[in-house]
Amino acid sequence: MNTHLDKAAPKQVVAYLSNAYPKVSHSFIRREIAALSQRGVDIVRVSIRRTNEPLPDDADAAELERTIVLLDGHQDLFRLLRAMARAAFTRTKGFVVATRATIAMARMGGPGFLRNLAYLAEACRLAEILQRQSVAHVHAHFGTNPAAVARLARLLTGVPYSITVHGPDEFDSPLTLSLAEKIADSAFTVGVSDFGRSQLMRWAKIEDWARITVVRCGIDDAFLNAPMVPIPARRSLVCVARLSGQKGLPLLIEAAHRLALQERQFDLRLVGDGELRQILEHEILVRGLSQQVAITGWLSNTEVRREIEAARAMVLPSFAEGLPVVIMESLALGRPVIATAIAGIPELVDQSCGWVVPAGSVDALAEAMAEALDAPLEDLARKGEEGRRRVAHRHNIDNNAAQLLAHMLQDGDPG
Repeated sequence: MNTHLDKAAPKQVVAYLSNAYPKVSHSFIRREIAALSQRGVDIVRVSIRRTNEPLPDDADAAELERTIVLLDGHQDLFRLLRAMARAAFTRTKGFVVATRATIAMARMGGPGFLRNLAYLAEACRLAEILQRQSVAHVHAHFGTNPAAVARLARLLTGVPYSITVHGPDEFDSPLTLSLAEKIADSAFTVGVSDFGRSQLMRWAKIEDWARITVVRCGIDDAFLNAPMVPIPARRSLVCVARLSGQKGLPLLIEAAHRLALQERQFDLRLVGDGELRQILEHEILVRGLSQQVAITGWLSNTEVRREIEAARAMVLPSFAEGLPVVIMESLALGRPVIATAIAGIPELVDQSCGWVVPAGSVDALAEAMAEALDAPLEDLARKGEEGRRRVAHRHNIDNNAAQLLAHMLQDGDPG
């Protein structure tokens, strides 16, 4: 372990800022916080809004108790307004600069002036928390509103911030999100893959490229050191995903229907929930797949792991992604992955540990699913072993948290 980090880490107080923390789909943030805490960093957890979804995992429920929520009802709204009024009088110079930045972000055509004004109010409240907790650095997950609030808080207080940008939302609207400005004002900005870094470089000024680095998301010992469960003979596949438009799940139902028409014996479990649930349930019903396809809703980490271990392969037919953590989890458990050739996915998945198919191609998706169902168990095991090796090498949360901490301990000047 790095001696410099060991000596410096206990002195470091870092605020972690996200839009809604904790969430089931954001377990990677919890793992990152835990790994940094193990290195002596004092983490102040801050969420802009309260999570509005169930938290089946006890670890997430515990995190919720530790998290400061900036906006959680009308009482907090008045608290934000009071914080903004105090900032105007006690941090006048910074408040003027932050207000100008707020107006500039609003003019970019994104959320609009009122939403950006809310970001300023949230930044004023965050500034008070940073001062009270003696925070030396703010790390925001996602380049959307958390990054905006962190940026405005820096202009108010001088406390440096960094961002982990996952995509795809930031890459879909880089101009309206003022992505270049957020990168330019950051101490550093993280992409979760080489592809992600390239997209950040695409929109940043060349002189800011040195601020952009890659720190991959990681998984912990619960997956990395989990006992290997043999791949089952049962012809089962699993998909773990938010039931949203970018995940391509209607194509997954269509591919499953094609397998059923071929009279293949199989079952498919969709683990997750979201806005497309009713549509997907309707598709399952009208295509006569109720015996083969089931939606479980959100499950705890332990339950998700059991679902993956009960399958021959994990399938994720996404249209847009960063680099999904569930792919890392599945490979770490020795399960091959069927995924689309988008974003950072090909940096981890290839034919040695799964199947990579063109996004939007139901033909290729159905073919890969059929191959996974028909493959000899020893072939699937070989793919799983290679995937497990890759994840252990590239996505160990302890190693990646150390890399992130090293950037935080620098002075923020890449030049």
